[in-house]
Amino acid sequence: MALIVHKYGGTSMGSTERIKNVARRVAKWHDAGHQIVVVPSAMSGETNRLIALAKEIMPQPDPRELDMLASTGEQVSVALLSMALQTIGKQAVSYAGWQVPIKTDSAYTKARIQSIDDARVRKDLAAGRIVIITGFQGVDEEGNITTLGRGGSDTSAVAVAAALKAQECLIYTDVDGVYTTDPRVVSEARRLRTVTFEEMLELASLGSKVLQIRSVEFAGNYKVPTRVLSSLTDPLMPLEEEATSGTLISFEEDTHMEQAVISGIAFNRDEAKITVLGVPDKPGIAYQILGPIADANIEVDMIIQNQSVEGKTDFTFTVARGEYAKAMDVLNKSVKEHIGAGSIVGDTKVSKVSVVGVGMRSHVGIASQMFRTLSEEGINIQMISTSEIKISVLIDEKYMELAVRALHKAFDLEKA
Repeated sequence: MALIVHKYGGTSMGSTERIKNVARRVAKWHDAGHQIVVVPSAMSGETNRLIALAKEIMPQPDPRELDMLASTGEQVSVALLSMALQTIGKQAVSYAGWQVPIKTDSAYTKARIQSIDDARVRKDLAAGRIVIITGFQGVDEEGNITTLGRGGSDTSAVAVAAALKAQECLIYTDVDGVYTTDPRVVSEARRLRTVTFEEMLELASLGSKVLQIRSVEFAGNYKVPTRVLSSLTDPLMPLEEEATSGTLISFEEDTHMEQAVISGIAFNRDEAKITVLGVPDKPGIAYQILGPIADANIEVDMIIQNQSVEGKTDFTFTVARGEYAKAMDVLNKSVKEHIGAGSIVGDTKVSKVSVVGVGMRSHVGIASQMFRTLSEEGINIQMISTSEIKISVLIDEKYMELAVRALHKAFDLEKA
């Protein structure tokens, strides 16, 4: 008997019929002798509806009250799923995060999990019950309900799996696994049977929307084997088939030695580039530029400082497109005159494309192949950043899909 955690996204919980399908799937796993904990999201669109209601009352909602409101979406889901399981003869019990309890800090709307008390859940599991816990939420030291940020149910599920030392955490979603790239951009994209936590972390951070990045960090830190698979399959499909479907996110030492050099191509349209021109080339200048940006809670991605010419240099960095106007405002008001910069220019029509793979550690020539491929397509590289297992380039957004398709073909990712 294994302890398994199931997580179901909003699409999987999107109607009472789909909730009944989830119940049939969960019951099948329970009938096979497994202890099952389920962490569902709110029904599809519900969190957006609740936030919209809040903004009709208060354009900038109070964060504590917003968390109190947003948390109700998952409470509806867990109760309905528990009822659906009970109607097919299963003992099931639902809990809100505060009842477990899942303890968090007090950063409303973006709280972080600090601890999970597993005693109540284990008692129910030992009694043969299926336990259903709200995703996306917890409770702080003062007893206030908190939420973990959008996509937080993934993090909740992996955290519960870690606390319970589950054999595996199954993330059911509306896609059937992790692909070499977005199949909507490259029709030849191939589902990966396995991917390492390091690769998944890079893919998630670089624009892949399959899993919330914090859930991947949690899974890696606590060594929780995590599988991404589809909830849109027949809920009564053979258990053996379902248990090996999708993509297993595992540890590098568990994978084959001769794995592919590149596992996937990630891309992100949500990029904007800012250049501070004519910056004095002296110690501390990067901090004087980026310090105020950090103080404004704006996250910086790629950074380049050009070679100094006659004591002046240009400093370029990227931010999320939605933060571009705010970043430009900070620079013009708080930085430009203070550091004696010449001018500040920007471009919101850029995109980031990245190749990711742990095999890069032991194979040379990946960068040159990437750059040659882009050159042959007439695509100019504006910025480059690298890590041990990824290379990212910033390019004009109109060439993004062309770049992804060309790189996918150049690295033979359509081949198993």
